[in-house]
Amino acid sequence: MTTHESLIVTLRPWLAALAKRRKRLWLGALIMLLTLLSALGLLAVSGWFITATGITGLLLAAGIAASLEVYIPGGAIRFFAVSRTVTRYIERIYNHDTVLRLLADLRTQMFGVLSQLDSQSLAKRRASDWLNRLTADIDTLDSLYLRLMAPPAVALLAILFLSGGVAIFVPRAGLLLGGVLLIGWLWLTLGQARLGMAASERHVHQLEALRSRTIEQLQGLAELEAYSGLDDHRRKLVAIEQQLQQDQRQLGHYAALGNALQAWLVSAATLMTLWLAALAWQAGSISGAVMVMLPMAVLAMNEALGALPASFTWLGATKGAAARLNQLDAKRVTYSATATAPPQEARTLTLDAVSVVYPGALQPALDTLSFTLAPGERLAVTGNSGAGKSTLAALIGRQLAPTQGSIMLGGIDLADWPEHALRQRVAVLTQHTELFDDSLAANLRVANPDAEDALLWQALENVDLASWAKSLPKGLRTRVGEGGRQLSGGQARRVALARLYLRDPDLVLLDEPFAGVDSATAQRLAARLDAWLQQRSVIYLVHQRQRPSSRQGERYLPDISRQLALATH
Repeated sequence: MTTHESLIVTLRPWLAALAKRRKRLWLGALIMLLTLLSALGLLAVSGWFITATGITGLLLAAGIAASLEVYIPGGAIRFFAVSRTVTRYIERIYNHDTVLRLLADLRTQMFGVLSQLDSQSLAKRRASDWLNRLTADIDTLDSLYLRLMAPPAVALLAILFLSGGVAIFVPRAGLLLGGVLLIGWLWLTLGQARLGMAASERHVHQLEALRSRTIEQLQGLAELEAYSGLDDHRRKLVAIEQQLQQDQRQLGHYAALGNALQAWLVSAATLMTLWLAALAWQAGSISGAVMVMLPMAVLAMNEALGALPASFTWLGATKGAAARLNQLDAKRVTYSATATAPPQEARTLTLDAVSVVYPGALQPALDTLSFTLAPGERLAVTGNSGAGKSTLAALIGRQLAPTQGSIMLGGIDLADWPEHALRQRVAVLTQHTELFDDSLAANLRVANPDAEDALLWQALENVDLASWAKSLPKGLRTRVGEGGRQLSGGQARRVALARLYLRDPDLVLLDEPFAGVDSATAQRLAARLDAWLQQRSVIYLVHQRQRPSSRQGERYLPDISRQLALATH
């Protein structure tokens, strides 16, 4: 595959994403073109008017009768001056607003991709790396329209328009001008992109490596110092910085070369047009004012071509960011819905010789695990840290695919369940409480977007938070802060528990549901939860130290049918 074909394949998904807002893109490019045509018209008419005024003055001074209509060209100059200012202002506001909308679309699309990655893929990188994908890589793609698509297209149209206009007065000049500017346009786009492709693409990866290694050094400073690894870590960090500086210097040289060539190109085209226009004036085919007007119009191409060298020198950065984001899309786990409709209930769960081996792990997280959960049965899965309880939760929630074995839910392979049906039938309460910087009501409606306020209050009542919520000045509209920082750990855990009451699942998986909750509150919550869990299949994930028994059941595990112990490998 050639570099050109590789670039098209890499950018195709993102071009398709831009096409969803094609009307705004076309309108933005049109406004950009009007701005450029206004600049071209301003220089051309100004050159004509100044020259015509000078010639008329010389004729009058020589005693020759002459006249000049000043209102029309004067009005045209004012029109182009105002229109250039206005369209430039509108173009900047409109196109930047469009780009912000596009970035929001792309981030939403990528967040959807990240949400479909399995636990193995997510575990390969730290949270800051995934954040870097959603921020830095997406931000790099903002140049796709604003620098790499609209400006060269507008410049190409301006070249054709200008060459045609010059050809009306001096055909030979228009033909040569079009040829020279088209060759220059090709170099300023494709040529500059080829020069800077490798360095700018490498820059994206080196920048991520710099961020990651810097975070590693800050977070692991004590360990690096204790094991005498700090100097080696710093040397690697310095090596990355030196490579970045070298690439930036090289790209700066390429961009400067492109700017110099662009300035020389427009100057040479202007001089050529002036020479050919002068020959035409000498031959009497055009007036002196037109002779000056034509090269003045060519000078306006500085505005059309000036931004191309730097933009296309860094094309590789856009390609690199797009390629990294494409890799995420390729890694996401997709499930095809079975042609058969899902069963009416999903209370039966069967694991048959299920094994999970994480990449690079010395031991399997789960090794040939088999069990069957009957309808309405309650199973307590116990084990120390590392025994595989969280892996089991990820398997049942279909956030992770087994390395070997099969998982059946309601008699259908778990992989064949439609996504929406699975999320409706299976509810998982993990150890981590995920709360968003939004209102209390919005955080509850994550479980049921259509829930009325009365249902929300009932869910809060079930977890002993209704009185507290009513005491808040804004009630359900109170914001909980980023990550729920406005709530205590116990309150955040109970908000997560309240979400369960807003669903009607067949299978419920509870990973230490009362963690962070005091004993008295836990006893009340356990009694209500026990009643709600009637007729549902339940799996409790409990740390080994919380040995389930009938006496402790009121606090932790009410009415356990049986227990399954996972051993640490």
